Order: sequence, then structure tokens, then C-alpha cells
Amino acid sequence: MTQEATLIEATWDGPYGWPGYESDHNLPPIPQLPGIYLQTFEYQGGYLIYAAGITRRPAPRRFREHTRKYLTGEYNVLDIALAQHGIRQEIWHGWGYARKHSEEFMARKAIILDAVHKQLAGFRIFVSDIGPERRFLERFEAAIMMALYQQVSPISELPDRGMQLASRWDWEKPIIIKNFCTSVLHGLPALLEI
Repeated sequence: MTQEATLIEATWDGPYGWPGYESDHNLPPIPQLPGIYLQTFEYQGGYLIYAAGITRRPAPRRFREHTRKYLTGEYNVLDIALAQHGIRQEIWHGWGYARKHSEEFMARKAIILDAVHKQLAGFRIFVSDIGPERRFLERFEAAIMMALYQQVSPISELPDRGMQLASRWDWEKPIIIKNFCTSVLHGLPALLEI
């Protein structure tokens, strides 16, 4: 028996600047709302999505946590100039690699942190005030990332792999998200089943 899907509209507002870097490009700050967000880079008249994320707290608080992790080498750091051309080239590989190679991080810290600041300043953030319900946000985040991974390069190549994603479980009622944004978000489907 097929369950009928619920239709929900998601409006993506932005671009916003990364907290602490807004004035670098005269961008407004991220709103003090929970929900889902996209970390993007400018690309061919629109924006190329690097990652989707969720927060049940005000978004700027979540971004302060992200900033700390970038500055301590826990996250991947890309060459921003290449990312804006759809090319993924890591300057530093975070995650598990970083935990095992802290000496390398310290030896290259000045170069890595310079790249971190360029990346954070280069991010363009989009948010959707879709509410704080945890399971809904998890499903939405997972559907966005899975949609990106299944597309052609460079849309599929820029995002990180290995995120802890929580897609819809078989017993959960499907939801269709109708995405709307006044900017071009390359790779974000107009309709997305979560």
C-alpha cells in the first residue's frame, strides 16, 4: 500500500554571510532561527552547494560551533578559488584524518588557517525557516545531500562524503518538498521527496 505524500513548500532565503565574515562582502547576517541551511559557493550566476546542515537552535549559534571546528582542523578545508569554479581541491582533510595527524596540522597551521578564513568568507549561506522538528530536518538534510551525490560533476563532486545522514525510514509517511529560491541553487531539485 503506497502512502500519499504530504506537500510542503520550503523557501530558501539568502545569501547570508558566515558569522563574523558578513562585512567582507557586505552580506546580511544569518537570521536567529532554527531550521535547515545550505553552505554554498558562488558559481556560474548562482550558487553551488557544498553542504546542507540542520539546527534546532538559532543558526548563528550552530555556525559558531562550525567555525571552532574549522579553526581546529576538524573539518575539510578547500581551495576557495577552485571551489568557485566547481573544482574540489582540499588544502586540509579533516575528520578522521585530522585526529590522527595533529602534528601535520600544527606544522601547516598558518597555511590551513589562511585557507579556512578564505573559505568562511567565501561561503554564501541560504536558510529555510521550516521549523525545528528534528526528524523532519534530518530527513530534509539527507534528501538534499543524496540528491547532490547523484548528480553530474561538479554538483556531485564538491560536497563532502561520509556525513551522518538519516534518510526517511520505510514506515515514515513520504513528504514532498517544493523548493523555492530567488537565486539559482545548482543541484537543488525543485521537488524533493524526503
